[in-house]
Amino acid sequence: MSNLNYKHLRYFWAVAKSGAIVRASEQLHLTPQAISGQLGEFEASLGVSLFRHVGRGLELTEAGRRIFHYADDIFALGDELLGAAQDESAPPAFKVGIADSVAKSVAYHLVEPALHLSEPVRLVCREGRLDALLAELAIQRLDMVIADRPMPSNLKVRAFNHILGESHLTLFGASALTQHLQKPFPEFLNGAPFLMPGEDAAIRSRLEQWLESQRLRPRIVGEFDDSALLKAFGQAGVGFFVGPSAIADYISGQFSVDALGVIDAISEQVFAITTERKLTHPAVVAIRDAARNDVFAAVP
Repeated sequence: MSNLNYKHLRYFWAVAKSGAIVRASEQLHLTPQAISGQLGEFEASLGVSLFRHVGRGLELTEAGRRIFHYADDIFALGDELLGAAQDESAPPAFKVGIADSVAKSVAYHLVEPALHLSEPVRLVCREGRLDALLAELAIQRLDMVIADRPMPSNLKVRAFNHILGESHLTLFGASALTQHLQKPFPEFLNGAPFLMPGEDAAIRSRLEQWLESQRLRPRIVGEFDDSALLKAFGQAGVGFFVGPSAIADYISGQFSVDALGVIDAISEQVFAITTERKLTHPAVVAIRDAARNDVFAAVP
């Protein structure tokens, strides 16, 4: 197969984004005929069809969609490179991925110290599912991933787990739910509305097991992959919810909810996953120290 022609790739990308050869030709200051000819050469070199005609417009084929995603990444990186070259005075970026299942309040308290280094960095935070973030880490588009579990052993990624800390869980509830409680913790959960962490959360199965062991049957009114959204619903009084005991005071104050009891039988862990066996990046070291000396310092 011949080498990739980046000029052809740029023309394809422009047409795919605009949805029409005429619009792309206006943006590129070329004639539609020139763009059409270049696309034909690109398809011939790849051996696949990239577009199909739909009415007066164009629609990407399955192969076209796959190639478009690669092109999007390539040109985004190119723009990032140009931006870095044009602004030498800008601080280097520190890119951290935060798994959806990690409490955002915990992530904030961990990551915020990275903004106070003697050598400043520009913080870039990405959120998503752990497997997607680890894929970004593998190709060095992230410097670190913060997760509620170690990296799965079945992933072919050369990375290392560093435990930042662990905390028991505390049950929270808005005053609309707590003002009429008549039973002690945790019995009042029987039949009560409850907000469950999503299936991707490491504590999900342990929480279900604890409820079963206590013979508690709360009424599950919602499941949330995003911990911040779960707390927003909890703040609105939709249901009781759990959060890390290490930041119970912060959760109570930030979301105007009451801490109702500690679930000692469950611990939530937080990991830093990096490509470094030994932590040396100043921002990562600052996050580790914040975990030890602040966020999880009071946890027995």
